[in-house]
Amino acid sequence: MNPSRPAPIYRPVRSLTARVHALWGWTDTLLDALQPLASLLARLYVAQVFFASGLTKLRDWGTTVALFTDEYAVPLLPPELAAVLGTAGELVLPVLLVLGLGGRFAALGLGVVNGVAAISLPELAPAALQQHITWGVLLAALAVFGCGRWAADVPLRAWLSRR
Repeated sequence: MNPSRPAPIYRPVRSLTARVHALWGWTDTLLDALQPLASLLARLYVAQVFFASGLTKLRDWGTTVALFTDEYAVPLLPPELAAVLGTAGELVLPVLLVLGLGGRFAALGLGVVNGVAAISLPELAPAALQQHITWGVLLAALAVFGCGRWAADVPLRAWLSRR
């Protein structure tokens, strides 16, 4: 090496795998940060669908019971009991789901309501079936992965563990 020449500046060359690994780490961090928001949005979306359906049933109870008697083929339950249980589930479980209070239980319960609704309708249009599938997938994800950090279960679980 010639002493009159300055030493070359070497910059470390990052390999393609190192770049991909860094990008993956950044993406993973970003998605982890977005998880509570995504979970909350899923909870709000599904809850409003079922809660609105429950309110519709309450507005005209006579029609609701008639639908459960004549139209819906709910297996194993008398129509009046099916109407009460379905309406109660559509009104109580969405509130629990939005709050994230017993969120996994609420998601499982709404999954049952969703499944019974899908199989009880004799002729379900393809678009309606697709909606039921979408709701079912969101509810399954909430049941399996939980309702996220922005759920009432999180501070409640922490408080209970200190006792």
